[in-house]
Amino acid sequence: MMPVVLVSPQMTLPQWQAASWEDYVRLRDGADDRQRLFFHQNGLLVKDMGWEGISHSQVKDLFILLMGLWFIAHPEQEVQSMSGCLIERSGSQAAAPDLMLYVGEGCPQWEAGEPRRVDLDKWRVPDLVGEIADTTLATDLDEMKQLYAALGIGEYWVIDVQGRRVMIFGLGESGKYQQCAVSRVLVGVTTGLLEETLGQFVQGTNISAANWFMQQVKAG
Repeated sequence: MMPVVLVSPQMTLPQWQAASWEDYVRLRDGADDRQRLFFHQNGLLVKDMGWEGISHSQVKDLFILLMGLWFIAHPEQEVQSMSGCLIERSGSQAAAPDLMLYVGEGCPQWEAGEPRRVDLDKWRVPDLVGEIADTTLATDLDEMKQLYAALGIGEYWVIDVQGRRVMIFGLGESGKYQQCAVSRVLVGVTTGLLEETLGQFVQGTNISAANWFMQQVKAG
């Protein structure tokens, strides 16, 4: 049986290990719903969502709220949040991002009898994905960034919980991410505003921080 590395609060860095696509498929088909799977360049990573810490959980919920509030303020755009859902390009890549948005038409729809994952050979890639980096900052800025760029996802966010930073990366024509200060998907939302919102969270709760963010969006 193939060894599996799980990420726990005691591990400062998740560990990728060599594996084939067939190894990934066997694990995927036998995994429970608490496991987040990632596969890229013959490397496999397994995250156990049961080990999400308090800060990771609170900040993840905060950013899902922020994205929802922004689109509530801009109802002209159709949007679907699918955080944690497994996306897969057969034979090459798989991921289950902390944050995932589809904007506009072409959002994946599940039909009875189909697998409960997004087949990227059938559906388009999401417009935005993000990772909450509490103990995983190094891999989120390295292997994860390479994975999402290879999938062709236009925008990637990394939320550094401990550093209270938000990094936005936009996919360039070269197929590589370039760091930018303003989101292309949440038009006009800056890293500065998001980091100020993180500061509000530190002083209060994720709900109070989301309310503060909404007031800034309304004022803008």
